[in-house]
Amino acid sequence: PALVKDIAARNHEIACHGYGHQMIHRQSRQEFAKDLQRAKSAIEDAAGTAVIGYRAPTFSVVRETMWSLEVLWEAGFLYDSSIFPIVHDRYGIPDAPRFPHRVSITNGHGIAEFPLSTTTVLGRRVPIAGGGYFRLLPYPLTRRFIRRLNTREHQPAIVYLHPWELDVHQPRVRVGWLSQLRHSVNTHSTEGKLRRLLADFRFAPVRDILARSGVLTPDAAH
Repeated sequence: PALVKDIAARNHEIACHGYGHQMIHRQSRQEFAKDLQRAKSAIEDAAGTAVIGYRAPTFSVVRETMWSLEVLWEAGFLYDSSIFPIVHDRYGIPDAPRFPHRVSITNGHGIAEFPLSTTTVLGRRVPIAGGGYFRLLPYPLTRRFIRRLNTREHQPAIVYLHPWELDVHQPRVRVGWLSQLRHSVNTHSTEGKLRRLLADFRFAPVRDILARSGVLTPDAAH
């Protein structure tokens, strides 16, 4: 809790990634709501600030779980950042909007969505700025894609990393070769890439980016 409070005191936004880190499609609506509330309360107690954003484990807001956005709204969240607008074997909504937008849920209400960042290569959407994609791509290519997003499409990029992606000494777990590759490729270069990224671009909390874009609007019902 002290670390969370310290991070918040440095004016960083702290959002929610769930409590039990269970993919949404493995939970009932009631289980998801309970997990959300438990996580939100714990974070708010530790940080002393309101939690308004959510990212689903394994980007599990997909077509079959769009009901989760209504549960998020009911729990007091103002935005989600879980939809990956790509084709993937584990997640993704290939034809979802690529840029921040509002999703209508029920009774005229809506919630802001900040999709994971992509660019288009030969007509295909390609992830550019997070996790295994950040580790796999050469940094100059990542920088080029983000600049294209910023300058040509006039859109913000969203970057994500897990703490373990900076840990070159993490234990190796016996899993399938594809999972092993996704988990461990290029962890030795992640820190260097991150330092270059922070030097090359300006960053801001997601809540501020969405507010500036006009898609984050506090709902009177909350």
